[in-house]
Amino acid sequence: MTADKTPQADSADPVLAQRAKATRLAQLGQRIGYSLFGLALIVFFVGLVTTFTTAVSQIVITCIVTGSIVLAPAIVVGYAVKAAARDDLEHGREIG
Repeated sequence: MTADKTPQADSADPVLAQRAKATRLAQLGQRIGYSLFGLALIVFFVGLVTTFTTAVSQIVITCIVTGSIVLAPAIVVGYAVKAAARDDLEHGREIG
């Protein structure tokens, strides 16, 4: 495992390569999803302090909905990859 706790993509083991790819995609999805939630908060409070227009509410709603759509599967995939790595360790299989 590397410093960021992602399995090494071993070219000899396609399962580990797929797991590494899934980990990268899950991390990217989490970054995007949480960033969209943060952006929604920032836009909401800027709108609250200045003028809360229809455009502000549309941006907030779009960020929350899109963030949820991206974040939910990313969290599930992230937990699945961690569970698979933990299962490998419990059964004495080498994970990379």
